[in-house]
Amino acid sequence: MKFGTLPLGDAEGAISVHALRTAGVELRKGSHLDRATLDRLAAGGVADIVAVRLEPGDVGEDEAAGAIAAAISGPHARPDPAFTGRANIRAAEAGVLVVDRAGVDALNAIDEAVTLATLPAFAHVSPGQMIATVKIIPFAVEAAAMEGARAVCRPLIEIAPYRLRRVAVISTLLPGLAEKVIAKTLRTIAARLEAAGATIAFERRVAHDEASLAAVLTQVHEAGAELAIVFGASAIADRRDVVPAAIAAAGGVVEHFGMPVDPGNLLLLARLRDMSVLGAPGCARSPKENGFDWVLRRLLAGLTVTRQDVMGLGVGGLLMEIPSRPQPRETAPVTGRGAVVVLAAGRGTRMPHAHKLTAHVDGAPLIRRAVAAALASKARPVIVVTGHEADKVRAALAGLDVVFAHNPDFAEGLSTSLRAGIAALPEEVDRVVVMLADMPKVEAGLIDRLAGAIDPPAGALIAVPVSDGRRGNPVAWGRPLFGELTALTGDVGARHLIAAYGEAVVEIAVEGEGAFLDIDTREELEALEIHEIAARADVDAGPALDGMQAEDA
Repeated sequence: MKFGTLPLGDAEGAISVHALRTAGVELRKGSHLDRATLDRLAAGGVADIVAVRLEPGDVGEDEAAGAIAAAISGPHARPDPAFTGRANIRAAEAGVLVVDRAGVDALNAIDEAVTLATLPAFAHVSPGQMIATVKIIPFAVEAAAMEGARAVCRPLIEIAPYRLRRVAVISTLLPGLAEKVIAKTLRTIAARLEAAGATIAFERRVAHDEASLAAVLTQVHEAGAELAIVFGASAIADRRDVVPAAIAAAGGVVEHFGMPVDPGNLLLLARLRDMSVLGAPGCARSPKENGFDWVLRRLLAGLTVTRQDVMGLGVGGLLMEIPSRPQPRETAPVTGRGAVVVLAAGRGTRMPHAHKLTAHVDGAPLIRRAVAAALASKARPVIVVTGHEADKVRAALAGLDVVFAHNPDFAEGLSTSLRAGIAALPEEVDRVVVMLADMPKVEAGLIDRLAGAIDPPAGALIAVPVSDGRRGNPVAWGRPLFGELTALTGDVGARHLIAAYGEAVVEIAVEGEGAFLDIDTREELEALEIHEIAARADVDAGPALDGMQAEDA
């Protein structure tokens, strides 16, 4: 292939290298130059042109790209017709992309004119999705290079269609594991399976002990499950732990425990006769992609996953920075301090005839009670996020030592108030307790307990109050998660982050209703006031009643 600048008189039959626009002529890159085109260029004042001319044996870009794409496309991979030196290859079915890495490298090493790019090996693909592209960089491939490419061309990429359909999901149970955690896990797994055409055919819940789990594994296998996924109530810590021990007791074999992918380290790969078994790491409860997905997809496609396969996932296995990852033990002691953010920007739409937060309960505005509890704690500063009727909120808190942070976007939802509150925190604050302004029975002691439970060097980044397996408010957050909080959008809080970072959660046992009572309606406000008045009356009457009882005695 000859390349260079040609006088227009010598350019007939050549190929234009660059796009060119001049009076009355628009020439595209790669256009074949005929006499009529050259005459129009000359009339427009063009004297010469950068062009290439093919030589005997050269293979044009489209012909070369099409031939190579057809040769390397294996089962369920379909090449498109080549255009401008490119031939895209698409998936004909949903499944997992299987790539011959050595073959791809060999093809790309033949000549710089020939390139092949693919999606990552074992990626999930949908029908019609582009999985690879062959691109010829110049306008032709020389004969010798084309022969070299043909010599290494064989099916290099194919799709392994998803074929497993019946999946068992088993959850082991311990006291304190909330029903909503299991429900969220099932929804997340169902969505993963749906993308592969599979379903949860069997859903079982069993005590977190070896015998019970072994019995259920045997049961679902005999019922026809092709894959079993076990979510332990407690993370697998050793090959001798409950989940692997139960698999062995059922007659199965643990093939590998541990994974050089983060998140996903604690994955367990096993087999019970012809049924694969996955001991799921905690991150599999989250919809975010993690190492669990990498192994699950292969199994659903019927591919064998070996110990060597798992151990080879380390390069590229750091999927994201994990805020909950404990830091080295030699990390310096925490020197930061805690703060409180009180969210008071909402419109209170369920109490339309009054501004809820400034409505009085037993002589004081509702929000003043919440803020007073925050000020009675050790945390500083106390930041109040305002929005709807901000002036009324400020007036209700007159004289209190608080910092106000206004959220002009409060109508867009709770996430905007979280962002405003986090943005207002001083740099030295390493933890924050996020309070709702309509929770009048939260006490200062609870705020201090929550803030004190945060220990970033140990990976404890979230602290929540819990009673009988139910989680309440407020919630304390460590600084490594501040970025996640500010990334939230819409009218949602941060509950899904608690699920996503389950291993970073510290549960603080509480009694009473303080962490669970919020006021949304006029009826709830009136009921609270009646309760407060009655409680005060009981206290005032206490000494007199004691005296009467003593006198009667």
